[in-house]
Amino acid sequence: MRIMSAPPRRPHWYEEGEEPDYRFTLANERTFLAWLRTALALLAGAIALAQFVPAFPVPGLHAGLAALLALVGTVLAAFSYRRWARVQRAMRNGRPLPMTWLPFVVGWAAALAGVVVLVLVLTHPR
Repeated sequence: MRIMSAPPRRPHWYEEGEEPDYRFTLANERTFLAWLRTALALLAGAIALAQFVPAFPVPGLHAGLAALLALVGTVLAAFSYRRWARVQRAMRNGRPLPMTWLPFVVGWAAALAGVVVLVLVLTHPR
């Protein structure tokens, strides 16, 4: 008995414009995968912080820092596909690549987490 499956559905915009050079499509996919790796690293950092790092001397800081990393990782994972699709659509239609705020958010969240860790290391040496 052979089970027939429907072909995968394509977004409606996938038929717009012209097929871009496959190298650009693959580069866009690699960027998408890099965003996902970064999101997973942030989530892994949040889990490691929450599970393996002793509580900080400042109440709530431990959970707050883990929550920040988890939140940024989740937002990044959620919006990385949207970013991929917007770039793909722009390439298909010969438009400029869209601007994104993801690097800004990820960069500042990582910087904030780094500053918190630096302050803790300097003010509470082991």
